[in-house]
Amino acid sequence: MPLSLAAAGTAFGAAFAAGAINSVAGGGTLITFPTLVFLGLPSVVANATNTVAIWPGSLGGMWGYRRELKGSGNRLLALAGPSLLGGLLGAILLRYTPPVTFDRLVPYLILFATVLFMAQQPVQKLLGTPHPEHARSPRWLAGAMLFQFGVALYGGYFGAGIGILMLAALAILGLTDIHQMNGWKNFFALCINGVAALYFVWAGMVNWPFTAVMAAGAIAGGVGGAGAARRIGRVAVRRIVIAIGFGMAISLFLKK
Repeated sequence: MPLSLAAAGTAFGAAFAAGAINSVAGGGTLITFPTLVFLGLPSVVANATNTVAIWPGSLGGMWGYRRELKGSGNRLLALAGPSLLGGLLGAILLRYTPPVTFDRLVPYLILFATVLFMAQQPVQKLLGTPHPEHARSPRWLAGAMLFQFGVALYGGYFGAGIGILMLAALAILGLTDIHQMNGWKNFFALCINGVAALYFVWAGMVNWPFTAVMAAGAIAGGVGGAGAARRIGRVAVRRIVIAIGFGMAISLFLKK
C-alpha cells in the first residue's frame, strides 16, 4: 500500500527530528514510534518498523566512537553475548504478544521510557562507581551480564530508553569515561537492535514504505539536523523529548 504524501512527510519529519536528537541527547524513539502509531500502523508493526528504520543510526554511532572501543578487552565481548541473546528473545516475545495486549502496554512503556529518560543522571549517581577491585571481579561481571541481558530483552521488545539502562550497566562495571561508555553503549545497541531488526525482517513484521522514508529521515537528521539540535542545547532538547514522551503517553491513555 503506497504512502500518502502527508504520511510520508510526517514520518520523514519525525525520523529527521529523532536522528538529530539522538546525536545530541538520545531518546528519538519517543518521537518516531508514537508517530507511526498515530499514522495508523498497528503498534506491533510500528515497533518492528521503527527498530529496522532507526538501526543504521547505531552503526554510525559505533563508527564515531571506534577509537573508544579499541583495547576494551574481554568485558566488552562478555556483554555482547547477553546483548545478542536478549535482543533476539525480546523480538520473539514481541512477535508472540497479542496485539491487544501490546496496545495496552504501549502507554506504560512510553511513560516508563520517558521517566527513565528524565532520571538518567540521578540513576547514574545512585549507582555510583564501584571499587576498582569489585568492578573487575567475576561476580561483578556476572551481575553486569545479567543486567545487560535484561536491558537487551527490553530493547528487543520495545527499545526506548535502552541507552540509559546500558549506561547504568556500564556504571556497575566501573566505567567512568563518558566517551568510552558511549562507545560501548553504541556497540551494544548495534547488537540488540541489529539482531531484533533481522528477526523482524525475517518474520515479515516490517512496513517497508515507512521504513525507507524513516531511514532516509534519520540519516538526514543525524547529519544535517545535529547542528540545529546542538544550537538549541542539550537541556532544551531533553525538555522537548520529555514533553513529547509525556504528551504521547497521555494521549494514548486517553484513547484506551
